[in-house]
Amino acid sequence: MEIGLLFVAVLVLGGTVFALSGRRRTAAVPEDAGRGLLVGLVEPVPSLPPVLLPARPRASDIEKVRFAVGLRGYRADQVDEVLGVLGGEIERLHAELATRGTGV
Repeated sequence: MEIGLLFVAVLVLGGTVFALSGRRRTAAVPEDAGRGLLVGLVEPVPSLPPVLLPARPRASDIEKVRFAVGLRGYRADQVDEVLGVLGGEIERLHAELATRGTGV
C-alpha cells in the first residue's frame, strides 16, 4: 500500500513538473519566410564581433580568432569565412614558393 501511494505521488509530482516546464517558446518569423511561427529555441544574438582577418593573416592573427557560439556550437558562417581566408593564404604561399623555385 505504501509503495503504491509513493508511486502515485511520484507520478503526480513528475506530471506537474513536466506540465510547468513543457511550455513552448515561439518567436515570430518574417512573413517572407512563409513558415509562420518558429517553435523551440530562438537563435541567440551573437555577443562577439564579426571575425575579421587581414588579407595576409599571420599566426598571431589566427590565435586571436574567437567565434560566437550558436545553437549547435560555433557559428558555421564565421568558421567557413575564416577557413576560406586561411585556405586562400595557404594557396598564395604555395604559389609564391613555386615561383621562387623552392619546393616544400
